[in-house]
Amino acid sequence: MTASEILKMMPLIIVLATPLITMLIIALHRNHLTTMIVSVIGLVLAIIAIPYSKALDLTKIGELLIIDNYALFYFLLIFTATIAIIIPSYPYLEMRFKGNREEYYLLILTATLGSSVLAASTHFVSFFLGLEILSVSLYALISYLRQTNEGIEAGLKYLILAAVSSAFLVFGMALIYSQTGKMEFNALMQFFSNSSKLNLISIVGLVLMIVGFGFKLAVVPFHTWSPDVYEGAPAPVSAFIASVSKGGILALLFRFFSQYDVLNSKPLFLIFALLAVFSMFGGNFLALLQTNVKRLLAYSSIAHFGYILVAFLAGNNAQNFKGVEAATFYIVSYFITIIGAFIVVGIFSTREREAMSVSDYRGLYWRHPWLSVAFSAMLFSLAGIPLTAGFIGKYYVLASGIDNQLWTLVIILIVNSALGVYYYLRIVVEMFSQPEEAAETKHPSPSVGVMTGLILAVLTIALIWLGVYPTGVIGAIKISVMGL
Repeated sequence: MTASEILKMMPLIIVLATPLITMLIIALHRNHLTTMIVSVIGLVLAIIAIPYSKALDLTKIGELLIIDNYALFYFLLIFTATIAIIIPSYPYLEMRFKGNREEYYLLILTATLGSSVLAASTHFVSFFLGLEILSVSLYALISYLRQTNEGIEAGLKYLILAAVSSAFLVFGMALIYSQTGKMEFNALMQFFSNSSKLNLISIVGLVLMIVGFGFKLAVVPFHTWSPDVYEGAPAPVSAFIASVSKGGILALLFRFFSQYDVLNSKPLFLIFALLAVFSMFGGNFLALLQTNVKRLLAYSSIAHFGYILVAFLAGNNAQNFKGVEAATFYIVSYFITIIGAFIVVGIFSTREREAMSVSDYRGLYWRHPWLSVAFSAMLFSLAGIPLTAGFIGKYYVLASGIDNQLWTLVIILIVNSALGVYYYLRIVVEMFSQPEEAAETKHPSPSVGVMTGLILAVLTIALIWLGVYPTGVIGAIKISVMGL
């Protein structure tokens, strides 16, 4: 590997080195606060390295990775989101976990590395390595609160489902490789673009890979693990799964199909369209039935990834990337809102349990006004209310669908967005309702640390800012997508 390649990979190298350095520090002296600070410093240094990596003309790193503007944009998004999750994790673990807490940061940094590798993958080998680095870390993170039965159960369920999805992916890769002799994404898409070369084995291989993607994104009908895992995992880990984990998978999905026109391929279009439609209806209808906030957010995330698939279908080829631009902006807005929502859940939790029931939030405004306002902003953004990032995200998804005359999907998306408003506003109504008698004893006013409060304030300002002035982020997304 040349010096230029090493410099180009510096963001990934720093993220790789951070857990190793953290591990050495833990071996010398265990300190929860020190471990958290070192983890954040490592991610900040990785973010600082991104502009220097971008300045180098080199993009391809061997056959496995490509560090282009697209990958660097997702690096920035993933690293920033992880910082926003790590900082509130400190008071959460101090409150809810009595054992050694330092290993949590090793796991979350390793998972971040896996997600970043997915965003830069251009080969089956790097794809699978990144996926397994991410998945193996999540097994332990989900069940980190090992004193709770729910945490152990959630970890086991994710282990089984992740193993099944990996099996589908690997078998699909093997079938495709048997017919093409290639593992590079571009070469594979060129093969699939030539219909005369297609046969049953290669088609089955591609379908198996899509099933694997479906499990990882938790879209219907591969969604059954999602609500149980979100409920059993610690609130910061649920935020990580909903954002960083799935963001890396989506980044890879967009790159994998970037040289293949899914919109004009009837079989693939039908598969992804059905996944989108079932996810939108299934996620929203199941969320309507929930009184558990974490399960509600899990089911709603299924619907949100259905919306993103609509944008993906609206344009993913080299001549038309408007759909991927819209989907990427939606991912940015979704990262902000879902991380903010789970931060509030973590803040409002107690030593004994997390604040999962909708009724737990009744009268929150009268006990902690600014926290209820921040949570309301997150829910408004998820619902797509104007002047929030979620509204602009939905607008761009709809615009991309209309540009490509996907009228059926557009109408279904509008109907499902209306359904989503109901269950989000139900939580808002609870927060602003008059508290019941003795509510202060049952649900004491939450204590918000300075850094956690700062992160939540920044996220709230960001979602309003993007809802009013999204031009800067949209411009950066256009530049990054052009490199695909």
